Amino acid sequence: MTSLTPDDAVTRRTPDATPSSAPHPVPTTSVRKVAVASGIGTTIEFYDFFIYGTAAALVFPTVFFPALGSTAGTVASFATFAVAFIARPAGAVLFGHFGDRIGRKKTLISTLLLMGISTFVIGLLPGAATIGVAAPIILVVLRFGQGFAVGGEWAGATLLTAEYAPAKKRGFYGMFPQLGPSAAFILSSGTFLITGAVFGDTNEVFLDYGWRIPFLLSAVLVLIGLYMRLAIEETPIFRANQAEEEKVQARATKLPVLDAWHVQKREVLLAAGALASLFSLFYMGTAYLTSYGTKTLGFDRPFVLWTGILGAVVFGIAIGLSAVYSDRVGRRRVIMASCSVAIPWTLVLFPLLDTGNPGAYVFAMCVTLSIFGIAYGPTGALLPELFQTRFRYTGAGLGYNLAGVLGGAIPPLLAAPLTAQFGSIAVGVMLALLSVLSLACTKALVETKAVDMI
Repeated sequence: MTSLTPDDAVTRRTPDATPSSAPHPVPTTSVRKVAVASGIGTTIEFYDFFIYGTAAALVFPTVFFPALGSTAGTVASFATFAVAFIARPAGAVLFGHFGDRIGRKKTLISTLLLMGISTFVIGLLPGAATIGVAAPIILVVLRFGQGFAVGGEWAGATLLTAEYAPAKKRGFYGMFPQLGPSAAFILSSGTFLITGAVFGDTNEVFLDYGWRIPFLLSAVLVLIGLYMRLAIEETPIFRANQAEEEKVQARATKLPVLDAWHVQKREVLLAAGALASLFSLFYMGTAYLTSYGTKTLGFDRPFVLWTGILGAVVFGIAIGLSAVYSDRVGRRRVIMASCSVAIPWTLVLFPLLDTGNPGAYVFAMCVTLSIFGIAYGPTGALLPELFQTRFRYTGAGLGYNLAGVLGGAIPPLLAAPLTAQFGSIAVGVMLALLSVLSLACTKALVETKAVDMI
């Protein structure tokens, strides 16, 4: 199948050039149950992922990089944060392979276990004062494990709902796994607020083990997620496609990653560019602005964390509204609107923050995350709709996680040195350029809301 352009018919079939004559297996799990299970699963996985970002901003420079000083320690801490984004495409390839071969459900159980183990062990890891340089090295390895797991999580969770959902409501049902980051950020900020209140914000008890409690609590959440995922069935679309492939045994390649790259390389790359802006807004609005609020603007930790919780509520609402609206007007139009607003907003973001006004900080956090939410809502339907069934898990995961490298890993890593050398406006320029890139890539994508995913 050749690459598609925006002028192509939007009623194309996604899996194969030849329609399958095999009837779809009758679903034995309701779409609502699948949507709830996917939402709970992504909440748990992203909770594990986000508590690292919060700890990287508030705790890790002191615990794991004490010899580097404040600025260098923060840079080093966010470098370990960025490691996960480098791991995510690798996780997308590996878990995508198995997700396209043995099924979405089994693969999602594996990603959840890997994330839970990595997060729990971080909570047990001694600091640099105890085991020296081994501490940050082990931290990097465990963070890589987190990124590897998330690389396989998102695509599987969105495919699970998109392949179960009615065609005219894929945006609505695709909203549920997309709400996971909102709920997870509320949980992660809330646990740090509680532990900070119990142990104190700056005392030795909090730095020794108070910060570890959110990581250790993830074990309980993982057990809940496993229970939910074991209770659902494989998607009817995957089962139908698998049965057809057993009959036809003719494929250009045995590896889904090579198949996806050969057949739909254009869609993989455009998806990565289209989502770079939303990743940059989200991780700058959560991890980096948490650090900027405490270290640069001098706000106390509880105020910054409560602001993050408010921002998470706002972007959760934006996700829901934009996902539902995309069923009416299309995925591209909604995402392009987000990118268009992001360009001027990112240029004024840091001058607004640098006023030092607490109200301006709250406003900036909420607007930044709401712009992210507008683009993120339709994404849960867009990426599954872009790719053929036989490599949908791999293709969607690759596009999403390559965007994570471009928009999620690089900006937080460059933000501190850019601010030190050129002032905070340089960070805004970087974010605006990423939004321009995303606007162009989204415009080049085909509209997908009317595609037939069978």
